[in-house]
Amino acid sequence: MTEELSRTSALASRHTQLGSGLEDWNGMGTAWSYHSNPNDEHDAVRESVGMFDMSPLKKVFIRGADAADVLNHLTTRDIHNIEPGQSAYLSVLTEQGTMADDAIVSNNDGHEWMIVHGSGDTMALLEASANGKNVSLQFSDELHNISVQGPTSLDVLNANCDIDLSILRYFEHTRATLFGKHCRVSRTGYSGERGYELFVDESVVCEVWDKLVEAGVMPCSFAALDKVRLEAGLLFYGYDMTTEHTPWEVGLGFTVAKTKTAYRGHEALMAAKGHEKIKNVCLAIDHTDMVNGGEHLLYQGQTVGVINSPAFSHRLNKSIALAHVSVNIAIIGAKLNVSSAEINTTAFIVDSPLYDPEKIKTHA
Repeated sequence: MTEELSRTSALASRHTQLGSGLEDWNGMGTAWSYHSNPNDEHDAVRESVGMFDMSPLKKVFIRGADAADVLNHLTTRDIHNIEPGQSAYLSVLTEQGTMADDAIVSNNDGHEWMIVHGSGDTMALLEASANGKNVSLQFSDELHNISVQGPTSLDVLNANCDIDLSILRYFEHTRATLFGKHCRVSRTGYSGERGYELFVDESVVCEVWDKLVEAGVMPCSFAALDKVRLEAGLLFYGYDMTTEHTPWEVGLGFTVAKTKTAYRGHEALMAAKGHEKIKNVCLAIDHTDMVNGGEHLLYQGQTVGVINSPAFSHRLNKSIALAHVSVNIAIIGAKLNVSSAEINTTAFIVDSPLYDPEKIKTHA
């Protein structure tokens, strides 16, 4: 690591026991790998249940009479349509209408909201939107989150919870007691499977983690997370989208409210619609392993794109990646050359998501 970590997960000792070197993401030591095989972790998420420590995500509480209005200015969704107990995935824009971040906003009721985001500029933009408003902002590193993902996730959690979590629909959340510990359970995730995110205080998160292990939930690393999220076509800020891209270009146009106008970057965003320079696509690559990322994509000898997020899916037996390509090349079935100092091969643009394209598993 090139810089000192500024944040610490209470689960750090659990990760090091499993072989993690606590590599940096978002300023926090993160389990990018364990001694276990990431393919086995991948299988656990797809066939039974696995869990990821997602505590490096940043959690901010917005409280006060103007909380919804502040979030409405910050984000592209119509926040007033999010009822108590509901959440929404959305975009946070720059003044230029480009992606400053992606995030999930949750309505906790009683003028309390929570926004969970990654490595983008959400906090600074939130503070700007809150200036002069009747709100308080509280960034919390004490609140940790464990993402429990897989087809048997409900069975494991319900057997140890004080409420029936089957009542939660996709992107709904509730307070609950799990293994005797208070938490908030959200039916969300980053895997393409049915799953739940547990928001737990740092004082009890290790006990909850250990109980989940005892219940048969496999700890999973970010190496496995990359595999499942790429199969599901899910984006990672900083790789698949940056401040150079509009939501239209990276496939996030669905996060933009059709009737709302009073949000940061709206005018620039609307002006950019129809003038997209790139499109986010999924590739199947003629290669027996994961490529490195950063490889140029060529069509008829001309550079038309770049690979951003690669992985090798042993379950699909494919080298796959998310990439940006010129709009006129973004056609399913298009054959591209993949070029770098180490690799010279071909790839095809394919439908995304590769896994569960009807999203039956997440939404059922």
